[in-house]
Amino acid sequence: MNVQLFIPCFIDQLYPTVAFNMVKVLEKAGCTVTYNTNQTCCGQPAYNAGFWGEAKEVCTKFIKDFEGAEYIVAPSASCVGFVRNYYAKLFENSAYNNAAKKTAERVYEFSEFLVKVLQIDDFGASFEGKATYHDSCAALRECKIKTEPRQLLQKVKGLELVEMNDVETCCGFGGTFAVKFEPISIAMGDQKTNNAKATGAEYLISTDMSCLMHLDGCSKFNGTNLKVLHLADVLASGWG
Repeated sequence: MNVQLFIPCFIDQLYPTVAFNMVKVLEKAGCTVTYNTNQTCCGQPAYNAGFWGEAKEVCTKFIKDFEGAEYIVAPSASCVGFVRNYYAKLFENSAYNNAAKKTAERVYEFSEFLVKVLQIDDFGASFEGKATYHDSCAALRECKIKTEPRQLLQKVKGLELVEMNDVETCCGFGGTFAVKFEPISIAMGDQKTNNAKATGAEYLISTDMSCLMHLDGCSKFNGTNLKVLHLADVLASGWG
């Protein structure tokens, strides 16, 4: 299958290793992977901040950059959820309405693509350790992703996966929410990391590095010292 990558701002600027590991896994699955270096943002930050006009310009560029792609795959349920659920609304009654809908139909979160499209859940990965999984709000509520990451992680040799209490509760990041409502955001992050640590896990895994960045900061500050990992990092472990 021909896959065109969308690498979100967070991954590009702060966690590029996640993108490289995603490529390794996709290529091992037999995909032909391409990356359009002209791509920028999906438009979500501007949209969520209320700047719909500016967001529409960025989203138009996204549509043009990925025009003709068979599949668009991203290591972020947050970005995928935005394209899938809000592009049609943003481009309603515009010349890009049909193009926006087609783009939304072709975009997939990484774990969702592996399990539902490729129908592969075992990549021969091995990772020694005890881990718990964090459901990001975007994955769970906007993309309806729940079982796919767990199905993939359960096939990783040496990995013990345990569930934390209140696993579907928000971590408190929420983009600008963490800036505008800092005390609430921190309290939610502390609750999540404490629940994760109570499982005895060493690692906290998710599909969204934005959540993991927030939880990493909370964990280091409150002394729980969990190690955070994107799903792609785990799936690319143990086979070179």
